[in-house]
Amino acid sequence: MSMNRRDLLRSGAGLMVGFFLPDSRELFAQQGRGRAQGPINPNAYIRIAADDSVTLIITKGEMGQGTMTSLSQLLADELDCDWKNVKTEFAPVNPALYGNQGVFGSQSIKTSWFPLRQAGANARAMLLDAAAQQWKVDKASLRTDAGFVVNPATGAKASYGSLADAASKVAVPAAAPLKDPKDFRYIGKSMKRLDTKSKVNGTAKFGLDTRLPGMLYAVIARCPVFGGKVASFDDSKARAVPGVKKIFQVPTGVAVIAENTWAAMQGRNALVVKYDEGPVAQYSSADIRKMFAEYAEKPGAVAKKVGDAEQALAGATKKIEAIYDAPYLSHAPMEPMNCTAVVNADSCEIWAPTQMQTGGRNTAAQITGLAPEKVKLNSTLMGGGFGRRGGTDYISESVEVAKAMAGTPVKLTWTREDDMQHDLYRPASYVKFAGAVDAQGWPLALTAKVACPSFFGGGRGGAVDGTAVEGIHTLEYTIPNIFVDWRKADPGIPTTFWRAVGYTQNTFFAECFLDELAFLGGKDPLEVRRRLLGNSPRLLAVMNKAAEGAGWGKAPAGRHQGIAVVNNIGSYTAIVAELSVTKGAMKLHRVVCAVDCGHVVNPAIIQQQIESGIVYGLSAALKGAITIKNGRVEQGNFDRYDVTRISEMPKIDVHIVETNNNPGGIGEASGPAIAPAIANAIFAATGKRLRKMPMKPEDIA
Repeated sequence: MSMNRRDLLRSGAGLMVGFFLPDSRELFAQQGRGRAQGPINPNAYIRIAADDSVTLIITKGEMGQGTMTSLSQLLADELDCDWKNVKTEFAPVNPALYGNQGVFGSQSIKTSWFPLRQAGANARAMLLDAAAQQWKVDKASLRTDAGFVVNPATGAKASYGSLADAASKVAVPAAAPLKDPKDFRYIGKSMKRLDTKSKVNGTAKFGLDTRLPGMLYAVIARCPVFGGKVASFDDSKARAVPGVKKIFQVPTGVAVIAENTWAAMQGRNALVVKYDEGPVAQYSSADIRKMFAEYAEKPGAVAKKVGDAEQALAGATKKIEAIYDAPYLSHAPMEPMNCTAVVNADSCEIWAPTQMQTGGRNTAAQITGLAPEKVKLNSTLMGGGFGRRGGTDYISESVEVAKAMAGTPVKLTWTREDDMQHDLYRPASYVKFAGAVDAQGWPLALTAKVACPSFFGGGRGGAVDGTAVEGIHTLEYTIPNIFVDWRKADPGIPTTFWRAVGYTQNTFFAECFLDELAFLGGKDPLEVRRRLLGNSPRLLAVMNKAAEGAGWGKAPAGRHQGIAVVNNIGSYTAIVAELSVTKGAMKLHRVVCAVDCGHVVNPAIIQQQIESGIVYGLSAALKGAITIKNGRVEQGNFDRYDVTRISEMPKIDVHIVETNNNPGGIGEASGPAIAPAIANAIFAATGKRLRKMPMKPEDIA
């Protein structure tokens, strides 16, 4: 990482050092999703003030994943500061300074591991230079300790805060030496989360906590059918509701503005709206599945080709076919979508719990006609995101409402029903597998015909959307003949990222079908995976660790085990599920998970994220399904869209397999493997193959 004097901001407030973090433009370019454009400038800063406080100004969002704490550990360790003096601050949206701001793909630690540590090391070197100049000694004779520069020979010491101003005047090193990992003080330790206290005492500010002088409140009546439009509306009764201030049409429906959210909701209930429902009204869930099945028989865009799978299948004597499918899913975060905005003639300000700060600002600029630099977006904490807050639809609505209420701040709130019935969903998917084993019973061939919607506009000119097939075409098993292709099947249901994206369904499909091949060949599923993972030592290691931790093959009487593995977001994960089935009722007793995410930054946060991923994956595996009837979502709240409850949780054992590799992601590492591990265990218990999610009690019985 190079740094020059332009990247150093001097002020009487102390020392500020800039550094470069790859932004989403770079990440998309790395993943083949478009070429990064524009200059690369330092896009994050650390600030050391005279009061000894060390502030990390971050461009990442915090939605419970622990980013604020883990990033601070990287900085604090190389800076060698006192942990109690570390704070964080959300950066204002400024693409020229900070790049494309957002949080997705479990990228925060992966992309910050070197740059943020280097920034800390450089700042520490500058503080040593400043002290050496003041004391007129050789810099090499000094050391640092918990926020102080110390002269061991004389006993003199100076706090970082007292040296900050002087340090801002010394040369910025190109790349100060980084610590040897054996000398880490904070990295690798379970440091207490920086956001815990504020969340416990209620001072943490989420989007819904935004309060502004003179603020009004809004809700929107939307067409229940995707893509439908308002044809006409009668607001006479709604205007008579006490507290209702104004009612008007916006692009997505009819907005009701009131003195409080309750009055706005009551006003909305009193509206009479007629809609032009559009073409999606013809679809129900059965129609969509039929569409996907028909598309699976059509030619697709090739995602992976190894050997000649069709020829191998034609010549095989032991082969099988299977169809797997999964439904649309809602994100269902605890904090529904919301956004507060105020639009003036020459400015716009937004308060939003968003995963895409730059995208939100750009959306507001387009709606208001203002230059982007005239739009200020304030990031709040997020009450869950899971990919949903990567969309900017709720920000767009909020700005449309505020634009019509010029000069008045307005908070737009979505109800739980709004959130669930107007989500951007995890896509449904359908896969037709075929496979064969050789004369010795080892997997010989695998084909997968995938039909599902696209995230990135794939399907044109033979292009493949990698997220539609990831988890199948990324399999690390050395099967001699593999063919995977994809065809875009899109009924018009809006979709977006969902925690672990395509791996959430495709790992279920692929890991279950591999078990089918193992059974076809008369092999133990673990034995088959060990043979096929010879070229993937990290995945093999975590699988062996999970199997060892679970006592594979030695389950207590009446219990049965299933295993699944996944390699995604730069991390390697294996899960063993242990369950029993009694009189058709399944009980999940234990989940053993092993993960290799490279260098460990905070073990406690890793464990939290692994456990939360399993919880989220359990909901998808056993409960979650968004069903469509006449273009409408049938679920509206947790009474019909069930999620895993505390009382249903199994015992979870997490084994962290630390390696010296650069850190991988963790937030999306464990979720994909829990469903196939459960399905494979159910087969071990009952002999019944479950090939669709969610796996309902009636399917198991």
